[in-house]
Amino acid sequence: MHLIRISGRLACVLSALIACGCALRDVHSFAERGFDPARFHTYRWASADDRATGDPRLDDNPFFQRSVQTSVESELAKRGFEKTTSETADLVIDYYARVTQRVERAGADLVYRSCTDCPPYVYDAGSLMIDLVEGRTRALLWRGWAEGDISGLIDNQSWLEERIGQAVARILERLPRGV
Repeated sequence: MHLIRISGRLACVLSALIACGCALRDVHSFAERGFDPARFHTYRWASADDRATGDPRLDDNPFFQRSVQTSVESELAKRGFEKTTSETADLVIDYYARVTQRVERAGADLVYRSCTDCPPYVYDAGSLMIDLVEGRTRALLWRGWAEGDISGLIDNQSWLEERIGQAVARILERLPRGV
């Protein structure tokens, strides 16, 4: 009986840790019909004119911006893409990050238990979107994005960078491998 109670508590603690660690856990993508990444070899970054996130803690944070770009460059290099500064790059890469506060109804996220008098709670909802645009025509070829609860991430730089790397990897996993 004592062992069952301990294992039940352990399961609750592990579930809570897993839920907290899944920042930006909803990942999606869109690919233009006929998009074949194998036809593209070089990329450059789009100008950073409009990269406001909606959160002043990130808007002028050079560490955040560097972390996103470094993670994207690393993942693209694994897939055989080469970074260039040339205006004739095959692809132009851009990213957008947004942070908003949301209110969650009490118990809406409870899967295995119920709560009759849990109060609603406010959390930071974040999204990170990565676009691959054809360099010559400027047509959007592929878009991948991740969304989720990022409460506590923005105020912890090392945790933020770790989660950005994980989110970018999960987003770019959805990039087609070639047709």
